[in-house]
Amino acid sequence: MQALTEVPKNQIYQIQAVDASPESKKHLHDLGILTGNRIALLSLDDKNGIVMLQHSRIALEKAMIAQIKVVEVTTHGEWLSLDQLRAGESGQVVSIYGEGAIRRRLMDMGVTKNVSVKVKKVAPLGDPIEITIRGYELTLRKDEAAFILIEKETY
Repeated sequence: MQALTEVPKNQIYQIQAVDASPESKKHLHDLGILTGNRIALLSLDDKNGIVMLQHSRIALEKAMIAQIKVVEVTTHGEWLSLDQLRAGESGQVVSIYGEGAIRRRLMDMGVTKNVSVKVKKVAPLGDPIEITIRGYELTLRKDEAAFILIEKETY
């Protein structure tokens, strides 16, 4: 485990810990810097740096970046939309596409970034899809599932 300031730029790392005061930790948490998330260091100078987190660029002070402890991500699963998974396959939510009501509705049902999803059943004609998420079963229409980008688990 290394500080993010000590790693090569433009490589993907997974956040293992944030060694900061409670106030700083809350600020980083609000920005999406959470244990398990993927992050990349894009640039770093004497005072500031830029990190890439969930397709967003965030500027932080060098001291704040040094408090983020990471490990290199060595395996990358396949990224595809949830409607492309078959029954029994699982993965982790990378992103939710869509605008307004559909995005809000999916998030209200518990579909958020970095949550694990397993496809339980797919109807004979492919619509709807039943998934297990956060310990409960959720049924989605195929067109709704297409808005959810998943990193498929590989075995």
